[in-house]
Parts: sequence; C-alpha cells; structure tokens
Amino acid sequence: MRVTQARVRTFHARRGRRSQLTESRLATLLPRYAVPAAVLAPPGTLGRPTRVVLEIGCGHGAAAVGYAAAHPDSYLIALDVHPPGVARMLAAAADEGLTNLSAELADAVEFLTDRVPEGGLDAVHLFFPDPWPKARHHRRRFLSPENLDLLVSRLTPTGHVLVATDHADYAAYVRRVVADHGRFAACQVPRPAWRPLAGFEAKGLAAGRAITELVLERATRIELA
Repeated sequence: MRVTQARVRTFHARRGRRSQLTESRLATLLPRYAVPAAVLAPPGTLGRPTRVVLEIGCGHGAAAVGYAAAHPDSYLIALDVHPPGVARMLAAAADEGLTNLSAELADAVEFLTDRVPEGGLDAVHLFFPDPWPKARHHRRRFLSPENLDLLVSRLTPTGHVLVATDHADYAAYVRRVVADHGRFAACQVPRPAWRPLAGFEAKGLAAGRAITELVLERATRIELA
C-alpha cells in the first residue's frame, strides 16, 4: 500500500476564540463576498472577468482593498486562514462598496490545486509572507519548487507574481529558489503606489528594515523582452 506523505503547511494554524464582532462579520459578509463561479471558470468563458488576481495571505486586507479600489477592471480573490483578518478586510470592502473583490478562508495551495483552472490567473500577490527564519523551517516557505510549478500552471503565459518582504534572508532565498527552478526570473521593481503602508510593511520600516519588491515573470518573457 502506498503511503502518501502529508504536505508541509506554509502557515501557522492559530487557534483561539473569535470575537463576537469577527463572528458577526463572517456570518454576514463571507457569503456576500464568496468567489463567484464565473471568476474561477476557464479563460474565455462567457461572464468571466477579463483579469483575475489572487492575493495569498491577505492578512487584514489593506493591500487587497487598495488594489481592488485602484483597479476596477480587475477581479481580486483574497485568501487567508485567519478569520479575524479576513473579517476586518470584508468590513473594509463593504465600507468601500467594492464589487470586484472576493474572499475565502482557505489554504492557498489547496485553493490553487483544486479550484483554479490552468492559466486562470493574471497575477498572484504574495506580500510579507511568513519568512520562517529558522533553517529547519525553510521547507515551510510558500515559494518552494513545488509551489512554483503550481504557479506556472495557474498563471497565464504573461502572468506574474509580485512578492514583497522586509526579511533580507527571505528575499535572497526567493532569488535563489527562483533561479534554481528556472521557469521564472526574479527582478526588483518599485513599490506599487496602490498598496497602503500598513501591517508588516509598516512594522518593518519602523524597525529600520528595508523592503524588497520583486516580480517573478516567466523566464522566456524576460529573455524575449
């Protein structure tokens, strides 16, 4: 009998009681902001948005709300596993009256594998992911060779991944794992103007840490540009 090895999780499974406000927001707003079937339909399907973006680990949602507000012609799906942050983001999206944003409490790898069609994403945002700084935890970092394979299959041929981190070792790791993988090339880019200064970015800057902004594009696109 084949024994299937358990997949290494890339996030902390936090536990704790949810506040009444969090429970109320989730009960009211999660159904309202559920991902429509048309958004995850294969490219070219009638009714599917022209441009679909996935944010992995949206936290309290400042970047997700900022992107959706600044890009009304794009559709953003925001994922996280921590209910309080998603609840807060949903409240902000409702206050803004956004109609081009959806959210889900979900494991990003499972969501990409089971729900997103091949070539179904124009961009993926990965802002200030857990750097898992201890060497024994590096295997938990999201941008692993296996997950880069998954991203290649789910992005359009011209799709890209935006990565931001305030952890110098993680930035170096991203450059190294992307170079070794060979299907993407990592280039430093300016900070996107639409992303509010909040959360881990604000904390990192307050602590004197530099922010590294990278775009991962298919290596063939870089070579032909």
